[in-house]
Amino acid sequence: MGILIALLFLLLPLAEIATFVLVGREVGVGTTLMLVLASMFAGIVLLRVQGLGTLRRLQQATAKGGDPGRELVHGVMIVIAGILLILPGFLSDLIGLLLFIPPVRDFAWKLIRSRMTVISSASSFQFSRGSDPYAPEQTKARSGSKIVDLDDDEFSRDDTDRPSRPNGPNRLQ
Repeated sequence: MGILIALLFLLLPLAEIATFVLVGREVGVGTTLMLVLASMFAGIVLLRVQGLGTLRRLQQATAKGGDPGRELVHGVMIVIAGILLILPGFLSDLIGLLLFIPPVRDFAWKLIRSRMTVISSASSFQFSRGSDPYAPEQTKARSGSKIVDLDDDEFSRDDTDRPSRPNGPNRLQ
């Protein structure tokens, strides 16, 4: 697998250069440069629009206590697609454009879903919005939790009447 990735990193730049030469020969150098710049701006715009939509769906899935795995993978694929479009090259642009298409991302999600586990602790929290919509407050969703959150000034320990444990924190005293 490592050799395949090394070959990919070696052959992709050579293929990009060959594609530049072929496209430049057909449409001219100026048009080729304009196409590269246009794909860069398209990558920035698509990354922003689709990235924000995916972030919103990820927040909704997390707030409902659902599995955010699909949206996380879609978000990663959108970031990779944006980077591929921003980088100069027609082959990377083609791969980037394909990754921006939701059915292609769904197909990739189906391929890697069985190999991936998403562990989320968000199911124990409920997000509620206060007056500032960008600063959500976290409140406990479950009552009867066994977790007690105390500050340093709210807690003290008096171990004078109890023997110290052999492996406890006071074992060297």
